[in-house]
Amino acid sequence: MPEPLKKPVSAFTKKPKALEVTAGSLAEFVAEVGKADAKVKWQKDGKDIQASDKHRITSEGVQHKLVVNNVTKDDEVGYAVISGTSKVKFELKIKEEDGKGSPEVPAAPTPAAPAAPAAPATPAAPAAPAEQKENVAASSPEGPPSPQLPNDTQDEKPSDSARKNSVWSQGEGPTEEGEKLDNSKQSTLFTEQPHSGTVTVGGDITFVAKVETKDLLRKPNAKWFKGKWMDLASKAGKHLQLKESFDRLSRTHTFEMQIIKAKENYAGNYRCEVTWKDKFDSCSFDLEVIEAPEVQQIDIRAAFKRRAAPVSGTDGQEDAGELDFSGLLKHREVKDENTEPDVDVWELLKGAQPHEYEKIAFEHGITDLRGLLRRLKKIKREEKKSAAFAKVLEPGYQVERGDKIRFVVDLADPTVDLKWYRNGQEIRPGPKYIFEHKGTLRMLTIKNCTKADDAAYQVSAGDEKSTTELFVKEPPILITRELEDTDGLVGERVELECEVSEENAHLKWYKNGVELGVSSKYRFRTEGTKHWLIIPEAAKTDTGSYSVKTAGGQSTAALKVEMTPLKILQGLTDQVAKVGQQAVLQCEMSLANLPGKWYKNGQVIYPTDHVKISHRGRIHKLVVEKAALDDDGAYTFVPEGYTVNLGAKLRMIDPPKLYLESLTKSPEIVVVAGSKLRLDIPVSGEPMPRIIWMKGDKAILESGNRVRAESFPDHTSMVIDVAEKDDSGVYKIVVQNEAGEDSAILKIKVVDVPDPPPAPIVTEVGGDWCSMMWNPPDYDGNSPILGYIIERKKKQSSRWMRLNFDLCKEMTFEPKNMIEGIPYEVQVIAVNAIGMSRPSDPSKAFVPLAPTSEPTLLASDGVTDTSVSLKWRPPERIGAAGLDGYLIEYCLEGKDEWIVANPELTDKTKYTINGLPTGEKIHVRVKAVNAAGESPPISIAQSILVKEVVEPPKIRLPRQLRQTYIRKVGESLNLMIPFQGKPRPKVNWTKDGGPLDLSTISIRNTETDTVIFVRKTERYHSGNYELTVQVEKLEDKATIVIQIVEKPGAPFTVQIVEVWDTNVELAWTPPKDNGNAAITGYTIQKADKKTMDWYTVVDHYHRTNCFIPDLIVGNEYYFRVFAENMCGLSDEATKTKNCALIQKQGLSLKSPEYNDFDFNETPKFTHPLINTIAVSGYNATLNCSVRGFPKPIITWMKNRMVIENNPRYRMFANQGVCTLEIRKPSPYDGGLYTCKAINPLGEDEVECKMEVKVAQ
Repeated sequence: MPEPLKKPVSAFTKKPKALEVTAGSLAEFVAEVGKADAKVKWQKDGKDIQASDKHRITSEGVQHKLVVNNVTKDDEVGYAVISGTSKVKFELKIKEEDGKGSPEVPAAPTPAAPAAPAAPATPAAPAAPAEQKENVAASSPEGPPSPQLPNDTQDEKPSDSARKNSVWSQGEGPTEEGEKLDNSKQSTLFTEQPHSGTVTVGGDITFVAKVETKDLLRKPNAKWFKGKWMDLASKAGKHLQLKESFDRLSRTHTFEMQIIKAKENYAGNYRCEVTWKDKFDSCSFDLEVIEAPEVQQIDIRAAFKRRAAPVSGTDGQEDAGELDFSGLLKHREVKDENTEPDVDVWELLKGAQPHEYEKIAFEHGITDLRGLLRRLKKIKREEKKSAAFAKVLEPGYQVERGDKIRFVVDLADPTVDLKWYRNGQEIRPGPKYIFEHKGTLRMLTIKNCTKADDAAYQVSAGDEKSTTELFVKEPPILITRELEDTDGLVGERVELECEVSEENAHLKWYKNGVELGVSSKYRFRTEGTKHWLIIPEAAKTDTGSYSVKTAGGQSTAALKVEMTPLKILQGLTDQVAKVGQQAVLQCEMSLANLPGKWYKNGQVIYPTDHVKISHRGRIHKLVVEKAALDDDGAYTFVPEGYTVNLGAKLRMIDPPKLYLESLTKSPEIVVVAGSKLRLDIPVSGEPMPRIIWMKGDKAILESGNRVRAESFPDHTSMVIDVAEKDDSGVYKIVVQNEAGEDSAILKIKVVDVPDPPPAPIVTEVGGDWCSMMWNPPDYDGNSPILGYIIERKKKQSSRWMRLNFDLCKEMTFEPKNMIEGIPYEVQVIAVNAIGMSRPSDPSKAFVPLAPTSEPTLLASDGVTDTSVSLKWRPPERIGAAGLDGYLIEYCLEGKDEWIVANPELTDKTKYTINGLPTGEKIHVRVKAVNAAGESPPISIAQSILVKEVVEPPKIRLPRQLRQTYIRKVGESLNLMIPFQGKPRPKVNWTKDGGPLDLSTISIRNTETDTVIFVRKTERYHSGNYELTVQVEKLEDKATIVIQIVEKPGAPFTVQIVEVWDTNVELAWTPPKDNGNAAITGYTIQKADKKTMDWYTVVDHYHRTNCFIPDLIVGNEYYFRVFAENMCGLSDEATKTKNCALIQKQGLSLKSPEYNDFDFNETPKFTHPLINTIAVSGYNATLNCSVRGFPKPIITWMKNRMVIENNPRYRMFANQGVCTLEIRKPSPYDGGLYTCKAINPLGEDEVECKMEVKVAQ
């Protein structure tokens, strides 16, 4: 059989065609859809068309029209009509008017009517109804044996998805309302939608939908549907699995529907819906199931007939979990129609609307119309001309059950070998199958056709085949035994019985025209040809008209359900109940399971947790749990459907009760002496109880003066105006009524402040604390002591200080934060609920003293083969008792005996334990001792091995000493350089390679550091100091460069070079003594000869010549210059010998003749190179400045060798400043560096030493 194609089905049965109209006329487009409720929209140039005067849109049933009025050239664009997922495009062309006549209005194009099929000579095979250019068509050769489909459907290919527009499809229905033209654009939740797919029979397919939940707080809910109403969650099983997963990284939920071993009836339209709160999204897709290419043996009869439940003893689990959609066929009213014996079902289907297919199939015994139509769709529309066959088989044949059918083919070559097949199996001649030959005609006759003959038949002639389908029509099912009118009683079982002409017939039951389904109310039973409708418990509402319908007729009967006569076996009786107890009203009827309603004071009672209504058999019960006063009233029970009323009264009584919660949780009532007491106690009870107050055996009257009782409707009171000590005691209150009695005992206590406690006793004294205790007071004021307040004062003071903010519950206390050596006294105050007592007598005076805290920072200071040296720091806290000394103890490892190392206390913070055994391990500890005793010990956590260890020497040179250390003359020099090494290293100092002058330099060495000290530095103390630390043959060295600087001397000479106008030029020579530091600038001052007051003109000036402008004409000026280095200005200044006269204006002066200034100058370095110490790995720079004209050529040399073309060196010269940069120098870059300047007039050079040290 041909493989079905995959083109999706269009929603349009009639498509609009392109039109060409005259400008100014109107154009009318007509489209028809398969369903009257389908939504249709029109588009012009891709945009939706809205109804207006220009565009008129109308809709009548399945026909939709678009009329464009007064068309112009602007309307000559592309148009489209959309319904569901189907879209048809068409064009409108405009032509100019011809002549002056009115424009011709063309009629709307309509497709040609399909040719009426000829009457069949043999039983015709039904085929699928034709839909214009969309539905399946079966092409037919010459001759009229079977009906033909319209010719205009030949341009479309068949598709199984065409079934989705048929109402009779199982589990399917109209889907256009849920479909959208572009789901991806309008989707609100889907990030990936399931797409339509195709699967072969027996194959697997998976549909995937994804929802992103970045904006959703919780997981969305996804449902899968087939058609419009079937939820596939209930069909999950062997052939259908629904899965979901969540990706935390992308926050995406994935929903999967997997169909396993697909069958043909799984094809159709599906839908996935996703909801989250008020958001909703839906996507429709199609599944097409095609047959596998290999030929399989198919039971056509079983395919076209619904499967009944498996018979016991057979394999009924084969189709477990199938997607059986037969139960979802819409229930429609069955109309009475006369069954005609010879009706061509194909003709009926062809002329009927799609929504009538199911009814026609049911009435004519076709149980699987959908399978019939699906198979016809798979037949080729157009047979190719065959070389073997002159005439092939018709696409389908139809025959009544019991009749015979003949298949006829005409061979082009009568000698070819011919074979007949049924469902792929070759047919052999026999009584049932008769083969005939007449010329080139070959015939197969099937006698006495049964449902088993309903199959696919094939004839092969050589390599060519011709295929057809045979459909065996079942006779109509007749009702052989009609329903009978039945009477029943409420609650009894009612059965309606009928009998039909065939077994396993398909029936439908109706009540008052409404179809009935299987439920707890109705049951259906079948035995052979007999069928029953069973109502297990009939109700009054079951009265009505019941009918049963088959394909061949129907039967109707009336059912009347009457009420059963009612007798009251037990009526309701009046009840009296106490509040809080259970109240029960019960009655018994003669009928079981008779419903009814309870009323209270005429109002319907509904079951609650408080009121429970039960009905078991004939007994009706109303139970009031924990009855309250408002449950009092008249109760009535009314049986449903009867006018009988049963009534009774429920009277509530409440025993009296006293509510003492308003007083206090304590059994005693405390009142302060002299205050007023009023006790209000709520009282309840029905009827109102009598109240009596008593103290002992004496009743308290309401007429009393100071102590009296008062009664009120809801509470009682006792009043004591002025409380006295005698009012303390036990009081009793009694309440009585007919429901019972209640009483309570109250204890009243009159309280006061306690007496003062006895004087406290100090039991122990510490450094800043003491321990004290005391006894409770003799009288606690008739109220428990809540605690105590402790106060302290110095003996000489009269001011007491409170020590505890929270009351002390115990009778011991430890005052703290006292000053050692000062005498103190303490006292105690008792506190109860009423107040504080008077203070107790003070204790005896005491003085706090305490041992010191343990010594700190105990460490091993050295180990030899027979001794261990220890060092520690004094205790952090010594106290007023002072410190007498330290006690050192040691213990051999593995023993518990501590041995005292120093018989006498030592006041030093280091000690050497001698006489220890070599190779042993010892533990040591140190205690501080004073007049108060020994302090807690401090010990070294690890044991010490008595054996000397050699540690290489290492100098820990401080960071500030790794570069030149500069101090001013007169300042002290105190440098401490730590080092390490064992045994104690030898320390040696040298200066510039020679020994130190110990008369002015002090050296102090310890085991861990060395100190060089100069009380008052002088410039001769500058130099390179080398420190050597040696342990045996190992040593370590470090060099410290110290530079002692002071203020520079005055400039050597200062001269007035020239005076002109109001300007003076000065020049001077640098000072001979620069103070052992570079000159950083000069300060120039001027003074008027008349006043000789000096004023600074320029400061921090770097050159040795200067121009002084803006001097006052007529004045004479002296000038002086100070030199400046890092220590400051020189103490003295050099003054000019002569003064500069600024001549007044108006004097006739002969202008001097000036010669052109000669700028030529030999190179001269104005700033020399300075010796530098660089750190290895860090860039270093050498700087100097030079002047000269013409501009000199600069050359850098290292160790008198010219530096050139070396990438490790960079040379700069800018405005006379020369720089040499050495990139990350190493110790090999140290040496003598020279900068040489050369011009035609001469040359000059400066040099310096650079030392490179490795960073430590």
